[in-house]
Amino acid sequence: MPNNRPRHLASGHIIVDRLQHPAYLLCMDTKTTHLDARGLLCPLPVLKARKRLQSITVGDTLTMIADDPAAVIDVPHYCAESGNELVSSDQNGDDQIYVIRKTN
Repeated sequence: MPNNRPRHLASGHIIVDRLQHPAYLLCMDTKTTHLDARGLLCPLPVLKARKRLQSITVGDTLTMIADDPAAVIDVPHYCAESGNELVSSDQNGDDQIYVIRKTN
């Protein structure tokens, strides 16, 4: 019997395809990687972001969604310290959405 569920559901991945990206990101010619850090507490969202940023190329972006209240402070601080660019940070209910561009 074939599995009719979408591939991202069948393999157990968390859905992040529904993230709303700012309009200026939609026309960019870079690759975007997604990270769902909901449910993780400080410092794990930043540590996961750092690890994911190490695996992408310079100029590409990481879109991270988190719900840790400390991420509001931690993510901008991490970007400033690491030299990566915090392109945007948005709030959607309890979720915080960060777009980080790898610059080095």
